[in-house]
Amino acid sequence: MFSVTEVTVGENRLELREELLTGHRCKIAPARLNRRLDTVYRPPPPAPDCPFCPDKVFSATPTFGGGDRIRIGESVTFPNLFPFAEWHTVTVITARHDAGVFSRTELLDAFSGQLRAFTGIEGYKSINWNYLPSAGASIVHPHLQGLADRRPPAIAESYLLGGVRYLIRNGCTYWDALAASECNSPRYLFGDELFWYAHHVPLGEREVRCILPVSTCEEFPPYLESFVDGLLRILSFYRELGTYAFNCSIISRINPNASSTSDTAFMERLHLEPVILTLPEDLGRDFRDRECPPSED
Repeated sequence: MFSVTEVTVGENRLELREELLTGHRCKIAPARLNRRLDTVYRPPPPAPDCPFCPDKVFSATPTFGGGDRIRIGESVTFPNLFPFAEWHTVTVITARHDAGVFSRTELLDAFSGQLRAFTGIEGYKSINWNYLPSAGASIVHPHLQGLADRRPPAIAESYLLGGVRYLIRNGCTYWDALAASECNSPRYLFGDELFWYAHHVPLGEREVRCILPVSTCEEFPPYLESFVDGLLRILSFYRELGTYAFNCSIISRINPNASSTSDTAFMERLHLEPVILTLPEDLGRDFRDRECPPSED
């Protein structure tokens, strides 16, 4: 599934990893953890003019064609005022500006709002989440973004094309083969039907992926509760590790604190070859050692 080349630079060990299906590459440099750039988590400051807080969300945000927004529980879904996709929506997850910890109900309602907004929409769809400014959130208040375009995201397209080649060559899907390979590896975290593991060639620090048993948003609702339960376990695990900022994407068809340094620099943006600090195998071990139980509402 992937290749590893080990390089010794002075007293430090460097791993060069490449995913065989897509050609995605990363460099894993555990010694860089010793720089200790993390600082104590500080909640984002109050924002009196936040457009997503309850006193402004219904006056500061646009509506769909019929003049409506989608409301499920505390979540509110509406079109993005500054779209960068053919279909682009925003879902405010909770009324709380500084959520910190999310409940099962909050996430179920928010993801349900995103799925409902996709009804009747064509194209390749994804649900995305940047949490906190150090993970790219331009507004601190927790929110999801839904995108749909006529072409899939570049990463999804690489898996789609690679998956077709893999199926022709091997007579089985890449995802089935990947789950079979990872279930006995030190990167496996939990789950069977929804399979969670530390990705072997991570594109980001402490990257966790879930292989879903469906390929479209229309098929996703029966699995939403199980997915949210798994996601809450991962977020709890991240908090124990001191990671509060994160990025999340659910693609169909197919970091520590608000004042920290961004994880995206020239290696990620221009070389398209991220530098990772944590070995996926170590992430899997840490998860098992902590034995994170499923979160309760």
